[in-house]
Amino acid sequence: MSDARWLDEEEQATWRAFLAASRALFEELDRQLQRDAGMPLAYYEVLVRLSEAPDWRLRMHELARLAGASRSRLSHAVTRLAEQGWVARRDCPEDGRGAYAVLTEDGFAALRTAAPGHVESVRSLLFDPLEDGDVAVLRRIAEAVLAAARPDLAPLRQPGREPPIA
Repeated sequence: MSDARWLDEEEQATWRAFLAASRALFEELDRQLQRDAGMPLAYYEVLVRLSEAPDWRLRMHELARLAGASRSRLSHAVTRLAEQGWVARRDCPEDGRGAYAVLTEDGFAALRTAAPGHVESVRSLLFDPLEDGDVAVLRRIAEAVLAAARPDLAPLRQPGREPPIA
């Protein structure tokens, strides 16, 4: 352990603030979605990813990658979303072992209903407390961290393509 690059005092304080802020933000976003839309943040993320996909469908393994979930966790989420009638599983004709997750009309309606409250929560918890210029800095930092931690996800969005729902 003698080669460890220990955090200095400022780095340690920054790491702990980032960790606490991240946890608090995601816990509150999850609470809001559970309370107002009857779905956890993880399920909302699945619905958003499907709404952005061509024909509202993605291979299960790709959806898991985009949602940052294990295949088993995603499979469980898709099962629950299918029970709600929000997602359907479809066989993949190109690969007999593969499957698609497909957003249904009811799922898109649920997403459209949940989106305004979720976006307001994101705005009030993340963007409203920031000062002028902080959004660009936060994005740059988030993209740098994402590129280091999950280069397969960076960038998350193609330039010029706006998602139908945030």
